[in-house]
Amino acid sequence: MRLREVIAGLNELAPEGYQESWDNSGLQIGDLDSEIHNVCIALDLDDAVVEEAIAHNADLIVTHHPLIFSPLKRITTEDFIGKRLLKLARAGISYYAMHTNFDIAKMADLAADRLQLKDVSVLDVCFTKDEKEFGIGCIGALQSSLSLAELAGLVKESFGLESVRIFGETDTKIHTIAICPGSGKSTISSAISKGADVLVTGDIDHHNGIDAVAQGLAIIDAGHYGLEHIFTEYMKEYMEQHMGVLKIHVPQTREVFRVI
Repeated sequence: MRLREVIAGLNELAPEGYQESWDNSGLQIGDLDSEIHNVCIALDLDDAVVEEAIAHNADLIVTHHPLIFSPLKRITTEDFIGKRLLKLARAGISYYAMHTNFDIAKMADLAADRLQLKDVSVLDVCFTKDEKEFGIGCIGALQSSLSLAELAGLVKESFGLESVRIFGETDTKIHTIAICPGSGKSTISSAISKGADVLVTGDIDHHNGIDAVAQGLAIIDAGHYGLEHIFTEYMKEYMEQHMGVLKIHVPQTREVFRVI
């Protein structure tokens, strides 16, 4: 397949036009007419992913988080972004990012499915298309109520995590869940206004956590990676199903920090 055909298929899932105004999803390096046979899928484009893509003779890397966010004035080996881009260019590897467009199109629904939520709706609406709401995160109900501690255990099991952080009393009864994979502190007010008992997300700091609890909202912080790593598994299955001529490789990844 040519790169432009691969991108067209990815846009059927998560159109680039869905992304937030501050985002930079889409093709970041590559020739639209280049032939794509081997694809590497990752959450982030770090040095290890670049090296593994080269080792597996990848023609394309697809990530969730974009490597390039702000405009670049130069591409040199003097900074880590320039080094990675130059390595990709020398190896003839194209690079495509699916960030907030994937968040809006699919990520929250995938997370809700893992927790088997029912009556799911959008948490923070960004726009409406064909009378359907699209946005960041979602809110839904558990099949049956759990304590906050029990829900934390379910989140760990469902997302394959070693630990999560909890803000709130462990015996608090939970029925309605707001979930926002990634960094979700901006959705706290929406979760509260929509009557959620808990927000499951990542990157919650001390003040956001205690302020949320004071307003009746418990928090389960599963980490930024903790909820979003589901991107790679889903995209592998999607591309194998819809672009079967491609060979897909997913490098082994893990949380970027360690708890000792």
